[in-house]
Amino acid sequence: MQSKSMKQCKICEEWKEEGIYLLISFICTSCEKEMLETEPGDEHYQYYVERLKRSYISNLLTH
Repeated sequence: MQSKSMKQCKICEEWKEEGIYLLISFICTSCEKEMLETEPGDEHYQYYVERLKRSYISNLLTH
């Protein structure tokens, strides 16, 4: 069981204590840092776009 201060990151899906909320999606500090350092031409860029899109759609369907 996770502590109440732990939240699941919408990018890596790991349970973390520190991060930010993008709209209502929790993004852990390490994923936030990686996303900010990723250039649009980088191969990981599309991965982050898809994860954020999936999180956004999931939030729309559950709220």
